Amino acid sequence: MPDAQYLPALTYLQTLFLGFVQGLTEFLPVSSTAHMRIIPALLHWPDPGAPFSAIVQLGPIVAIIAYFRRELIRYVAGIGRSLQQRILFPPGDTDARLGWFTVLGTVPLIVFGLALEKKVDNEYRNLYFVAAALIVLAVVLLIAESRSRRTLTLENLSFRDAMIIGLAQALAIVPGASRSGCTITAGLFVGLDREDAARFSFLLSIPAITLAGLYKLAKALHQTAHGAQLGAVAGSYLFGALIAGVVAYVVIKLFLGYLENERHTTMPFIIYRMLLGVALLVLVSIGFVVPESH
Repeated sequence: MPDAQYLPALTYLQTLFLGFVQGLTEFLPVSSTAHMRIIPALLHWPDPGAPFSAIVQLGPIVAIIAYFRRELIRYVAGIGRSLQQRILFPPGDTDARLGWFTVLGTVPLIVFGLALEKKVDNEYRNLYFVAAALIVLAVVLLIAESRSRRTLTLENLSFRDAMIIGLAQALAIVPGASRSGCTITAGLFVGLDREDAARFSFLLSIPAITLAGLYKLAKALHQTAHGAQLGAVAGSYLFGALIAGVVAYVVIKLFLGYLENERHTTMPFIIYRMLLGVALLVLVSIGFVVPESH
């Protein structure tokens, strides 16, 4: 039964490893969710499930809030000014505009996430589906890299462009698609340079991952059996979140530093996604790993 595996008990060594993987892949365009499905399958561990991923994601969220704390303070103040003036996008107020873009760009993900929740937690976690998503998004990111104008910055990003990126983020509910992969790809398509595409992707992740984690946690607590389970696994899950947060902070700094150099592209991640997707298809086809969660 799926419920029996909803909150699987994991050892501290397992959560240490999975937390490291979560932090390493959370903000890179390689899909942390795919890795959280693939690695347990390869090691014959129980599938940690979407709730575990959502809870452990709270560590990276603390990391990204800490990293972008100055920008967030400005954006919140900007939203406050726009509410006072009763103007959604006050002329010349970049902070208000980007603040609202971050909030409104999260709406599509919430709508699609709630509508397709059961499929995401079950059917979409099939490894054939994950492999296909890894490969398809790699191809789309490759096209974006080759066709992007890279002339826009966050300061002149339009509402339409921000909503296109927000809609792309909704595709990230599919394991293997990658939230940052979808949003960075969309950012390149609308003309953002690579660093600003990544920055806006990271900003959008703050409400998205926070809401996902809190929703899954509240859902687990609401169900008596799972609430009892949560008490038993809370220590190891929080340990995983701590590890993920520390690693994620380092990754954010290194990734943005990498993209600051205009000669650096997302090609290494495109190649990695393709190789991982093909390797996963082979492993599932020969029966080394089973495609369904267990």
